[in-house]
Parts: sequence; C-alpha cells; structure tokens
Amino acid sequence: MKVIDYVALALVAIGTVNWGLVGILDFDLVSALFGNMSILSRIIYTIIGICGIYSLSYYGRIRSME
Repeated sequence: MKVIDYVALALVAIGTVNWGLVGILDFDLVSALFGNMSILSRIIYTIIGICGIYSLSYYGRIRSME
C-alpha cells in the first residue's frame, strides 16, 4: 500500500505545480506538453484527480495514528 501512497502523492504534487503555473503564469504545462484537452491530457487530468481524491484518505490514516 505504501507504493500507491507515494505514487499518488507524487502525482498530486505534479498537479499542484501545474495549478500553480496556471494561477501565477497562466501557463498549463499539461496542455503545453500533450495538447489542449487531447485524450492524453484528459487521461492525465483524470489520473491526477483520482490521486487527489485518494490522498484524502491520508487524513483518516493520520488521525488513526494519533
């Protein structure tokens, strides 16, 4: 399970950097690399979104450790 946690966290970090670039510089790195809403960029956005939702489970696990 730890590997999934690290992969999810890495993808959430990549998504965070992308949203930071959008907010600060109005530059969407995923669209620049893979095309504006191409099927590949939509898959990437979906995977990162799923990882973000999965990462919400960290709160429950942190709370159970206390």
